[in-house]
Amino acid sequence: MAKIKTTRELLVHELKDLYSAETQLVKALPKMAKAAHHPDLKAGFTNHLAETKVHVERLQQVADILEVTPRGLTCKAMKGLIEEGGETIEEDAEPSLKDLALITAAQKVEHYEISGYGSIRALSQALGLTDVTALFEQTIQEEGIADKTLGSVAKVLLKEVTKKESATTAAV
Repeated sequence: MAKIKTTRELLVHELKDLYSAETQLVKALPKMAKAAHHPDLKAGFTNHLAETKVHVERLQQVADILEVTPRGLTCKAMKGLIEEGGETIEEDAEPSLKDLALITAAQKVEHYEISGYGSIRALSQALGLTDVTALFEQTIQEEGIADKTLGSVAKVLLKEVTKKESATTAAV
């Protein structure tokens, strides 16, 4: 691994990491959508897949501005998060509980992405790359909306699950 000597080199390194993360996610989201039961969750995963493809294009656009390739790194963190998501898909659970577990896995991914984009936005800001900073800001906003959407679906599912569990407990 080459030594990172400048802020710009760090920016490029993190760009490559996020590019890897997003391209991995493009492959994982259809599996999450297929495993989801609640229609709003299925739709959320499908919509976020379309957004994630735009995020990949945006990262390519940044790479073009910086005159670098976005390829060359594997984001091990995303690889692990996706692996955990795959384990969640295989869980044997009642549909609403499984959907809640899928949301948990997806929110871990969203929070990782928000953190990564926040850091890279700060780097681009420090370098005075206003056009690049604006692209990262746009992605951060979209990731935040995706996270809030997942949270909204989780609230609905939690009400359903706790209502069922209360009824079951009362019947015993």
